[in-house]
Amino acid sequence: MIGQDFNNWELAEAYVANKLSASELANLHKRLSSETDFASDFNECVSMLLSLDQSKKQRQFRNMLVHIHHENETNASNWRVRTIPLRTHYLRTGAIAAGIAILTTISTFSIISHNEKKRSSQYSLLRRELETIKRSQSALIKNINETATTPVTPANYSGTGVALSNDGYFVTNYHVVAGADSIYIQRKDGHYYKAVLSTFDEKSDVAIIKVEDKNFKIGKGELPYRFATTKNPLGSKVFTLGYPQDEIVYNEGYISAKNGYLGDSLQYRLELPASPGQSGAPVTDNNGNIIALVTGKESESEGTTYAVGAKAIVKLISNSDLSLRLPQSNKLGKMSREQQIQSMEQYTCSVKVYKK
Repeated sequence: MIGQDFNNWELAEAYVANKLSASELANLHKRLSSETDFASDFNECVSMLLSLDQSKKQRQFRNMLVHIHHENETNASNWRVRTIPLRTHYLRTGAIAAGIAILTTISTFSIISHNEKKRSSQYSLLRRELETIKRSQSALIKNINETATTPVTPANYSGTGVALSNDGYFVTNYHVVAGADSIYIQRKDGHYYKAVLSTFDEKSDVAIIKVEDKNFKIGKGELPYRFATTKNPLGSKVFTLGYPQDEIVYNEGYISAKNGYLGDSLQYRLELPASPGQSGAPVTDNNGNIIALVTGKESESEGTTYAVGAKAIVKLISNSDLSLRLPQSNKLGKMSREQQIQSMEQYTCSVKVYKK
């Protein structure tokens, strides 16, 4: 019965009328837990049908009262008082109708809440929350903005960024810097540099920030790595450097699926440990190509991580007005893993975010 041509309205009508078999109900619950768009549309249909049904009951109740009123007017000439058992009958009907409305609201809310909780439990962003002090946030931001070099108060959030150029362009996840009042990068040597958001793509969760200091240089010459424009095959070994702590941390793993969360073709699915603070961390293959940025993880799994592919970075730059040229050569390919890490450390930074 539940086929491709069985639309959501028909399915919702059958569900409300309790006409679905046990197998059909099982298939329905499976789709509700795995297909977010379908679940949202189906819940709206169910809510609408229940509301219409409730409205029908209310109209019937009103019509009943109107009928009684007309009947009383007809019999008024007899000067006989007719006692209507409203308290024992119609109020009970009203109470039942009200109860149905409450149950409808609760059941619809429960379905939606269950799906949202399930979705959020399966995917979590890896921005690290750092707010540890209680003071006026407005005063905190004012203090930060008036400080030219090093902020004197803890950040609200942190993530990881990697250099796109030698003159201060870095890329990270958009969810790390979204809504920021101030952004700083902190290099491995502990030095802070104030940055601004240059451009972003919320859909792919990619953002480019730029250090404000015009004399800033991340290194000498061109960057030693390049950004991949095609996807690596399944099983490819990868590693990442990020800042889940105050010092840089190394993790390694492999590509377990070429598409990411809910089949997102912009992402990879990786078997790679990751922790809050590693959002925006570069994912690098054995040849020293940056293939992705860590963006989230599967909440109930120890090592399943999702990363947005480097192609999204290339696309964002090409669609922007930035005069930014990505590195074309790759000097990491012939290095050992230890040498690759040592070189990458210089170009990977912690991103500190301050909000009111």
